[in-house]
Amino acid sequence: MDAPAILGFDPFDPAFRTDPYAHYRRFGPRLRRTEVGLWVTTSYEMCARVLRDPRFGHRPEGAGGFWSGQNRRRSFLTLDPPDHTRLRRLVSKAFTARLVERLRPRVEEVVGTLLADVRGEVDVISALAYPLPVIMISELLGVPAGDRARFKTWSDALARGLDPDFLLSEDEIARRDEARAEFVAYFTDLAEMRRKEPRDDLLSALVAVSDGDGGTDGDRLTEEELLATCVLLLVAGHETTVNLIGNGALALLRHPGQLAWFREYPEQVPAAVEELLRYDPPVQLTLRAALEDVELDGAKLERGALVLLLTGAANRDPAVFAEPDRLDLSRYAAGPDEASRHLAFGLGIHFCLGAPLARLEGQIALGRLFERDVEPIGGDLGYRDNLVLRGLDTLPVRVS
Repeated sequence: MDAPAILGFDPFDPAFRTDPYAHYRRFGPRLRRTEVGLWVTTSYEMCARVLRDPRFGHRPEGAGGFWSGQNRRRSFLTLDPPDHTRLRRLVSKAFTARLVERLRPRVEEVVGTLLADVRGEVDVISALAYPLPVIMISELLGVPAGDRARFKTWSDALARGLDPDFLLSEDEIARRDEARAEFVAYFTDLAEMRRKEPRDDLLSALVAVSDGDGGTDGDRLTEEELLATCVLLLVAGHETTVNLIGNGALALLRHPGQLAWFREYPEQVPAAVEELLRYDPPVQLTLRAALEDVELDGAKLERGALVLLLTGAANRDPAVFAEPDRLDLSRYAAGPDEASRHLAFGLGIHFCLGAPLARLEGQIALGRLFERDVEPIGGDLGYRDNLVLRGLDTLPVRVS
């Protein structure tokens, strides 16, 4: 299929991978229809409206031909109410604020260990951005340390598989489906171990919900939902954070004045990370289907019509953000205004459940990394092939 005719831009163009935001601007601020009938918007207001509107959702019949049902089956990330409401509520019971907040000292410890012997030429992605979130989400779920190395190939394939099917080769689709099957088999065995010997981890809590501890309403996770949730949490729980750290580090290195501000005001690191998330977000887009006939920006969309929300572009909407293409770490220093909050973690009922953990890891990793002298090493940077998730293959630097 012709990607530019479907999407309105060419995701395989090397210039797009380097700077997708210049390509997004060609759409203009209004809702636009591509040659094959896909509706696309770069508008913050329209993206926010659709993300909040219950008349748009993820019904399988709406997304047919873009993502395979097998890859996205039963994950609450892509379900509509009432199934989404039930699954997210059950997972939230296990993914408590207590479980996340108590991780701060551990994140500090892991980052310190990862950076302890870092000197000279080093790749930020392999040395810090990748291992930190993998270690944290693995420990949170209860995955044994010796098994983490097995996940990279599986996770890479599934992250690529988040892209529309028509952008994937037959080999990529086969690798994605094989990776999902191996992930599911792995968590099937691990869940059975937790049934026999529960521990203080998220998987044990999810197993308890699956086995009947669903509360007074009697809701519980089915076995399929349990396994899909484990895969989702492991992949989403680290792939996006890898890109948050990598993209954020690159943005700081390319803006020495902003990096100086970052170092001068360590108490403002949380605000700075919000601006880095806005400026070059790990997640670039999401798709919604009209669940009924609806009007949007003066256009009448029939039930089943697909709307591509370019949230990465919306984060640079000049109608909302002053000088949107300028990195300004002080933008959120006084606290984010609700009307101009970025969409890096989505909005509405599908707002990222792991946002607090991703923020915590990004703040600590970038804060500790740039306590050191870090210089970029010249040369072209390679981005991963993914469209939905934007991130670097490597980020070579010199650390002293």
